[in-house]
Amino acid sequence: MKFAPIIDPAVRKPAPKPVRVDLRIVFGAGTALWAVALVVCLVLQMLGFDSGTGVVISACGVIIGILMLIWEHFDRWDYRRLGE
Repeated sequence: MKFAPIIDPAVRKPAPKPVRVDLRIVFGAGTALWAVALVVCLVLQMLGFDSGTGVVISACGVIIGILMLIWEHFDRWDYRRLGE
């Protein structure tokens, strides 16, 4: 019966363990893309186009990406330390 897990929680299958993902790759790729966007916006601004908003947004993306890489470093450090 498909409603058995809803009615009786003891019938449910155990939840799978969470997968540990290496977020350094994700955050690094995102930060690299924001850095490329920042360079493109800076070049466009030097060529005379109005891209001030793009420069600010891209710079914020790079800063947030670097902060997320720092957070991931300490999160991974805590994970390794607690696992021992």
